[in-house]
Amino acid sequence: MDSNQQNSREKGGIKTLPFIMANEIFEKVSGQGVMANMMIYLRDTYHMGAAAGQSVLFIYGAVASILPVFGAFLADSYCGRYRVILIGSVACLLGTILVWLTAMLPGAKPPACASACQSPTPSQLALLFCGFALLGIGEGGVRPCSIAFGADQFSQRKGPEKQKILQTYFNWYYASVGFSFMVGSTVIVAIQDHFGWKVGYAVPLALILLATILFVVASSLYINMKAEKSMFTGLLQVVFVSLKHRNLVLPPKTSNASYYHETDSKLTVPSDKLRFFNKACIIQNPTEQLNIDGSTSKPWNLCTVEQVEGLKSVMRVIPLWSSGIMVPLVLNQGFPVLQAKTMDRHIFSKFEIPAGSFGVFGILTLTVWSGSYDRFIVPVLEKITRRPRAFSLKQRMGIGIIISTVSTGVAAIVEAIRRRKAIEQGLADDMNGVVAMSAMWLVPQHCLSGLAEAFSVISQIEFYYTELPSSMASFGVAFWTLGAGLANLLGVLVLKIVTRTTGSNGRGWLSTNLNKGHYDYYYWVLTLMGVVDFFYFLVCSWAYGREGKNRMREEVGDEEEEEEESMQHS
Repeated sequence: MDSNQQNSREKGGIKTLPFIMANEIFEKVSGQGVMANMMIYLRDTYHMGAAAGQSVLFIYGAVASILPVFGAFLADSYCGRYRVILIGSVACLLGTILVWLTAMLPGAKPPACASACQSPTPSQLALLFCGFALLGIGEGGVRPCSIAFGADQFSQRKGPEKQKILQTYFNWYYASVGFSFMVGSTVIVAIQDHFGWKVGYAVPLALILLATILFVVASSLYINMKAEKSMFTGLLQVVFVSLKHRNLVLPPKTSNASYYHETDSKLTVPSDKLRFFNKACIIQNPTEQLNIDGSTSKPWNLCTVEQVEGLKSVMRVIPLWSSGIMVPLVLNQGFPVLQAKTMDRHIFSKFEIPAGSFGVFGILTLTVWSGSYDRFIVPVLEKITRRPRAFSLKQRMGIGIIISTVSTGVAAIVEAIRRRKAIEQGLADDMNGVVAMSAMWLVPQHCLSGLAEAFSVISQIEFYYTELPSSMASFGVAFWTLGAGLANLLGVLVLKIVTRTTGSNGRGWLSTNLNKGHYDYYYWVLTLMGVVDFFYFLVCSWAYGREGKNRMREEVGDEEEEEEESMQHS
């Protein structure tokens, strides 16, 4: 027993973080390095049109955003975080190998264009898409588990020491994520531009291989928490049991019906909202439904009041959640890379910014604003607004939608000017011609997108964290990734409608030749959608009511208990 405790104490701790952080950093640098320039790779190597290439990236983004929810479910309920991260790392490695092979093998891609460009064959597309699928699976394993797995290594620490260590760890973690994205968007992209795709994809492959090896090498040092019941399972149980008992007549509100709840829970009776789901926690036959210790004998036949109220809390925030989908749709646009490719990207006479690196301006804006908001900006705004925190979470979400809408409006204006200059300079038929216009004109829209992400994404996650029950604290990130996935699918739908309405094969708004298309019109469509989405957000915000009003009643119960104790002491 003593030896087991000693072995347990020897595991985990700070010594494991270099391996966990290295895995996360190298995976992020590799993934960003592969995808940052992918729009150009699909156009120049696979001869895809701009709309087709963007659709591919949207679909990949949807897969990479939705799968983390399932990865978190598997880690929490069945496999544990270590196994899911390992599976994700291996999947990322295999996916990067396949993408690298598309650049290395002559028969894995269409031949270079001569008089005409050949379309890729089904087998060539299959190899590429299998690589994307494996990368998406890898994202689904690594993204939701990495930060929590690092925190697990300090599970044996207690009190203020643990909180201090975790705070430092989280700060370093998020800083490393921002650093990784910037390196992937600059260094890796520059290698691809200067040394070609073979070397450009070999570097991310080497990084993800190193990440996987480092993670596996330290396997004996990790603390592996046992998989437990997932919150997603609890929500599914409520829906299943409610439907199963749909013919059960709800008791009157004044009755003394018996509801199943946790022993020490403040929630003993479900709320009156969405009463249909209350059927899931009504005890009909204690002898059959409960064990001797009071626990349920059949979780898929009887749920707790906490589970029911948790599902209700999720359903109440769904309308507000759906109103935030436009922001990730704007963030995931790949067309600015193609625009930058046709513009003068020189800062100095001998230094040229890679077209795929302009997204780093959005990342820098997000990082600077997030780091300075609480320390410098909030105190100033508090003096102006005379309100704590200056803006509520819902107001920050709304500001994020407004800024993202402004960013697409700015993008439309810049693209209209770029297109006009290209035509004036005789480049209408030259899709690769460089317009005498600085690509730095694209920086404002990237900065606005980064600012929109800083307002919308962070406030959304914080909103879900504060409005949902404490047992669902990690659901906020899952909600955001689901929204990002649906935003990508919405992007595919918008592209399909625009191409079918305006024409394809070089005749529509989204022509492969930007100078013959009207990408400014496409950006105006997104701007109009953003305006509609903002008014939809206002309706959803009004319907939700004041922040904290719909919070789980267990917290209200705790506050009431504290008030009673203070009154007794007084």
